[in-house]
Amino acid sequence: MKLISPTLKIAVFGCSGMAGSAICRALKRNGYYNLLLPKRKGLNLLNYGDVKEWFSKFQPDIVIIAAAKVGGIYANNKFPADFILENLKIQNNIIEISWMENVKKLLFLGSSCIYPKYAKQPIKEEELLQGSLESTNQWYAIAKISGIKLCEALRRQYGFNAISLMPTNLYGPGDNYDSNNSHVLASFIKRFCEAKYFSKKRVTCWGSGAPLREFLHVDDLGDATVFALENWDLENTSSPKDIDGNILPFLNVGTGCDISIYDLAILIADFVGFEGDILWDSSKPDGTPRKLLDVSRLKDMGWTYKIKFEDGLKSTIRQFRSEIMI
Repeated sequence: MKLISPTLKIAVFGCSGMAGSAICRALKRNGYYNLLLPKRKGLNLLNYGDVKEWFSKFQPDIVIIAAAKVGGIYANNKFPADFILENLKIQNNIIEISWMENVKKLLFLGSSCIYPKYAKQPIKEEELLQGSLESTNQWYAIAKISGIKLCEALRRQYGFNAISLMPTNLYGPGDNYDSNNSHVLASFIKRFCEAKYFSKKRVTCWGSGAPLREFLHVDDLGDATVFALENWDLENTSSPKDIDGNILPFLNVGTGCDISIYDLAILIADFVGFEGDILWDSSKPDGTPRKLLDVSRLKDMGWTYKIKFEDGLKSTIRQFRSEIMI
């Protein structure tokens, strides 16, 4: 029996973003059309009063938080105060007011960057707070950790029904291809597509190429979000527990497979038909050496990813060329 029904009002904050758009698509595919989709221009999530007024007016039953200030290594390094302040304000406003307004269930989207830089691989949920964070994205990570812990604290003290999902690196429709703010996969697609189009002889990539990364198609994340809302009940005795037998309020979402940044560049170059040289700028940071999630708990509940990486990558490249690249 599903834990939510199509009659409930479901609010998706961040509905215009990459993850939020995918979640909306997944909800609609599964028969959920009673959606509340506040847009950034119409609702300032940084303003507590505005968010409180919105909740009072629309009274959602279910809340999904996909809204966040996101970016790659460059953006995180250049705007650390923006990343921690804006993300804390956005999530604190929505989570606290959801609790105050008696929302039936809340799902908070975190990120795999919450885990220590040198976490044991593959990374189990218990690795949280077991070591130092990667310095290049610590501001964003600290905000996300705070969101997870706020959800957990409200459940412990007041019984608030809040769960969190920690997705690995996402790609697919709606990705950000900005030269300064994009993540590695999107930045590679843009660089190699442009290099092919303009007949460039070389492409320079950041770092050494040695780090390993896991990638999940954003539509698989949308599917996982709906699955969690329908099937994950923290109070159920079969709900995932940590190694000490305690309720585990957040779960990893990924594929359980990774690829080196070097091999990723080679693969994308091959898919776009770029035959020039690939150079590596070792003066730029690598970030975390490896970040592979242990996704066994969500898999044991019955969910696994569906989109194979090479298939998803090819479709993402086609979309970039047809809809974004001019």
